[in-house]
Amino acid sequence: MKTWRIGLIRVVTMSDRSLMELHGRLIMDSFPELQVESRCIPNQPEGIHSPETKELAVPKILELAEEFQNVDALIVSCADDPGVPELRQLLPIPVIGAGSSVAIVARQYGRRAGILGITDYVPTPYINVFGNNLINLGAPEGVYSTWELMTHQGENSVKRLALSLKAQGVDSIALSCTGMSSIGAAEKLRMLTGLPVVDPVFAEGLCTLSQCLYRTA
Repeated sequence: MKTWRIGLIRVVTMSDRSLMELHGRLIMDSFPELQVESRCIPNQPEGIHSPETKELAVPKILELAEEFQNVDALIVSCADDPGVPELRQLLPIPVIGAGSSVAIVARQYGRRAGILGITDYVPTPYINVFGNNLINLGAPEGVYSTWELMTHQGENSVKRLALSLKAQGVDSIALSCTGMSSIGAAEKLRMLTGLPVVDPVFAEGLCTLSQCLYRTA
């Protein structure tokens, strides 16, 4: 089996190496052809949850990307795709963002998607794919960064918002925070709502493998 070396950037600063490498392990579990090396940006303990924190993160992402050696593709594991347009101009390898990956996959289920993340605004990659065909009910109550998702209260808030999106008649739920992958939200919400729910880390892994296969076809 052919394998590809993949660099993965986490946009939240973590001292727990196991937690920092979680997204890479999830990708390798689903796509064993991808061998993932993970790194996180410095001095951003709450990650990206606003336009301001995205702006702070982009130069760190560009600098961190230079540390990866001999990788076949690079993933920015964030639904806002921070730094992805810039890196695509700088690097000769595929650069995959979680947000555009989720939106592309969710579009296969229909034109009307519900957004569920940790921000009140819709990340740009989702708008680029769906335009006005998006339902956004804001962030789950009491969730302000990826860390609140890991609490019992945060998980319940996510579930309530998913049911509200279902009531709006969406074709799918497009998760717009990779922290949702860390808590296994997609499978839980599929069972709860009966809707297709697109997991960001799975989607970015799928799109990465697709790019790698295309370049070697």
